Amino acid sequence: MTSFDYQKAFSRTLGWVTENELQRLRGARVAIAGLGGVGGSHALTLARLGVGQFNLAEFDHFEVHNFNRQAGAFMHTIGRPKLDVVAEMARAINPELDLRLFPAGVSLDNLNQFLDGVDVYVDGIDYFAFDIRRAVFAECRVRGIPAVTAAPLGMGTALLVFTADSISFDDYFQLAGQPEPEQALRFLAGLAPALLQGSYLVDPTRMRLADRAGPSTPMACELCAGVAATEVLKLLLGRGRVRAAPHGLQFDAFRGRLAHTWRPGGNRNPLQRLLLALLRRRLGASTTTAR
Repeated sequence: MTSFDYQKAFSRTLGWVTENELQRLRGARVAIAGLGGVGGSHALTLARLGVGQFNLAEFDHFEVHNFNRQAGAFMHTIGRPKLDVVAEMARAINPELDLRLFPAGVSLDNLNQFLDGVDVYVDGIDYFAFDIRRAVFAECRVRGIPAVTAAPLGMGTALLVFTADSISFDDYFQLAGQPEPEQALRFLAGLAPALLQGSYLVDPTRMRLADRAGPSTPMACELCAGVAATEVLKLLLGRGRVRAAPHGLQFDAFRGRLAHTWRPGGNRNPLQRLLLALLRRRLGASTTTAR
């Protein structure tokens, strides 16, 4: 049996990173909450990059409807915990990985433990889990941990990075005190102010935010992983420009378009208010309780 050799396994990364930088990646710890649509791809991409330590949180099991986009979804993994499957896949890439696993998912009860010793947080939490997402991003800010979110939208990705010096997640998205349908709209508008994916949605009835449902593609998830991993690399190695929120980036492969966005004040920005009004009309969300 071939023995594992870290240097050989990740030697093809050298040239884009130095020997010393590869060792920094090996010693880095990345936390990922949620291992479904994007989270599993994040974990595997970062493992292939050479990151050597992870805190992984996920409580769900694989089901057939995950097949179109989730990295660990196969016939033989139906019913198995997503955490166990992705951990096995990551260890099959690097058997030396230091994994701290959180099978109950991330919660207020284990948030401190989940973020202990973490260098960068990558968001993979379910789109509609707004309360715990806000809590994770808030704790990252307190601890000075950069937090990266890359959303799979249409056939593209929308990237935001929050740091201790940037606008906070809460100030940017303005979710507090809003009903869930309005939070869903505000999250969408804040993630992708350019809304590049909107023009080719062929069946709007499939976008049902009130039912926590929407269409997805595997291309979007893989693009998310590539874009997020690049930001993680820059943050861990301290080189390359990181444009933190309220700056954002959206790339749409279907349209072949890249948009750099800047929304000072986040969803309080006048352009965002106009976008939210448009989304409410298109997607049928009530505005009666939105503030």
